[in-house]
Amino acid sequence: MSQTQFGIGQPVQRFEDPRLLRGEGRFIHDLELPGQVHLVILRSPHAHARIVSIDAAEARAAPGVIGVYTVEDLERDGVGTTAPGLKRSRPDGSPMFWRAHPGLAKGKVRHVGDPVACVVAGTLAQAKDAAERVAVDYGALPVTDPVWDECPDNVSNVFEVGNREATEAAFARAAHVVKRRYAVSRVHAQFMEPRGAAGIWDAGAQRYTLYTDVQYPHRVREVLAGVLKVPEHRVRVVSEDVGGAFGAKGWAHVEHRLVLWLARKLGRAVKWTCERSEAPLADEHGRDVTSEIELALDAAHRILALRARNTSALGAYVSTDRNLLPSFANLGSMVGMYAIPAAHVRVSGVFSHTNPIAPYRGNGRPEAIFMLERLLDDAARELGVDRIELRRRNLIAPGAMPYKTALTFTYDCGEFEKGMDKALSLSNWFEFDSRRKQSEARGKLRGIGFANAIERAAAPGMEYAEIRFEPGGSATLMVGTKSQGQGHETMYRQIACERLGLEPTELRVVDGDTDAVAFGAGTAGSRSAVIGGTALWLAAGKVIAKGRRIAAHLLEAGEADIAFAGGRYSIAGTDRGLTLKEVARASFAFANLPRDTEPGLFEHATFAPRAETFPNGSHVCEVEVDPETGSVSLLKYTVVDDVGTEINPLTLQGQVVGGIVQGLGQILMERIAYDPETGQLLTASFMDYAMPRAGDLCDFAVGHNAVPTTLNPLGVKGAGEAGTVGALAAAMNAIVDALGGAALEMPATPERVWRAARAR
Repeated sequence: MSQTQFGIGQPVQRFEDPRLLRGEGRFIHDLELPGQVHLVILRSPHAHARIVSIDAAEARAAPGVIGVYTVEDLERDGVGTTAPGLKRSRPDGSPMFWRAHPGLAKGKVRHVGDPVACVVAGTLAQAKDAAERVAVDYGALPVTDPVWDECPDNVSNVFEVGNREATEAAFARAAHVVKRRYAVSRVHAQFMEPRGAAGIWDAGAQRYTLYTDVQYPHRVREVLAGVLKVPEHRVRVVSEDVGGAFGAKGWAHVEHRLVLWLARKLGRAVKWTCERSEAPLADEHGRDVTSEIELALDAAHRILALRARNTSALGAYVSTDRNLLPSFANLGSMVGMYAIPAAHVRVSGVFSHTNPIAPYRGNGRPEAIFMLERLLDDAARELGVDRIELRRRNLIAPGAMPYKTALTFTYDCGEFEKGMDKALSLSNWFEFDSRRKQSEARGKLRGIGFANAIERAAAPGMEYAEIRFEPGGSATLMVGTKSQGQGHETMYRQIACERLGLEPTELRVVDGDTDAVAFGAGTAGSRSAVIGGTALWLAAGKVIAKGRRIAAHLLEAGEADIAFAGGRYSIAGTDRGLTLKEVARASFAFANLPRDTEPGLFEHATFAPRAETFPNGSHVCEVEVDPETGSVSLLKYTVVDDVGTEINPLTLQGQVVGGIVQGLGQILMERIAYDPETGQLLTASFMDYAMPRAGDLCDFAVGHNAVPTTLNPLGVKGAGEAGTVGALAAAMNAIVDALGGAALEMPATPERVWRAARAR
């Protein structure tokens, strides 16, 4: 742990919080641009219908209306679309079938909320009023019809990973085979602030500027430059405060191209803000996968193989790779922490008359761990063995590291059994029977659930950081990642304080502006501390190296004799020295610098790890069920995590608990539901889409089992998704345990639990 007050390992309170708590945040909904006009999007009320005609005459004549636009206008002006880059095939070996969203629906609408037309007016109220006057004649079609006529079976692609032959052979010789079917429901991110975008066209500079709330500003710039058919330097993307994202704000959405296209067309700033009731119709959704999954075990209950056949609902469109990522990106997680010699997983991506799917916190990892850990509980129950002993018998030992799994991943380090035992101890697992009896005496059913979770984090990719010193000795940290509320301003200050010995008040953090930061891949997949933090660490190393040359010159000593520690250069064995701030100030006095040394102190670095990291943890959830009402009460939740080096234990705990709550919400109450006959969205507001509140939760005990990785100099593994990855399985296992092993699908609503209790 750092010896400095603000360094790595210290529980520093977030520097972002005071301005956010005072209402001084800079969110997209706060933005007011000179001369801005407002965009409202008319969305389809049908899940599947032909667009017979659109009559916008009355809307165009409405007060304040500047224009009404359809897909024909987009095409006439040459606005492009996006395309996936991943190569996948259909079951017959032919290329993957995909269709990008054209920006506004063309010919047909394919899900409720599909954008059909857009209205621009002087005020938001005027635009809303006019949108209601756009008359669209729809020819309704059955939702049982194919989403695309050219793809009659609705199968976009299939993807396989693992060794089919070895897996089949292992199943053939197995003493036991346990098979189940599990479904992971569709959910919506429900971030604190719904999405928004504002576009500007600078005719003099021939440049677009997009203000929006995204996770990858530089990648969004790249996509929009392609759609608008201009060089990247003619597009600027600015993302300031983001009120939560969780994957759903990750990419260049159709609304981004609309505001930029219209800003140029109209010569006005154009702003679109999504309302809370519009968000479930407008946003990409998450999860929605089913799996038929099997375990093959020998007579000693050691796992021989795993086999799964997953079906992933893609929604109506495949516009980019992100619509495909949840179905395959983290299939390696399906073997978990266990030494499973053979595995094979086949995923079918299918179209449906629903919103497209995109990454949502965990992006396939929670789904994979849910299926595996649910199956382990069911296997233990079916085979009559203890569920903890079954897991213990199959855990990967620390001495086996690095361990190449049967599903593509190579775990570099981890002490899985130690973490599991810590979680069992912290949760008082082995005293559970006495607590169960206490509940039974009150007419309640008590259950306890367990899950081991491991995830791929910080997948290899480049990240950028820069440190710019000012003549006065303070510095600005430029980072290519993008905070959405995770506390990056605090984390990066801590890394810089640790490395450079500066005070946090002497540092400013800048992210999210493609004009200010040279490059960045943004924030997703728990990559910021691992890759962005390492890039900053390396940039700081370059600062120290250049400062050493300057300090040696100023102190009239050899460079090899200059030591640096605690923000100070000194001549070894003496008390003579200079602070980094003094050296930084001196670097601008170019006449006093050593020959061939560039004035100023500005350094940058990029980092691309050679492999991903694997944070892991063990989760225990304890619940009580009222069999008369079906209500589920959370009693205690325990987690012991290994995220490698912990930069800030305080914010880490917040990340872990927040992730757990997100997983608990999906198990207990959250679900995007459609009417099966009409395709109508049944959960379009918080009256229907339930969200967890403080009163629904319990105490959380967070333990630590840090095993730093050697894949980066900080030893960090990533933590942003860790809580969610294990929460789904642990919570559902607890509820099923309370119900004596009854079959139950998520979300475990009171009605479903009541019916399961009655059946028991």
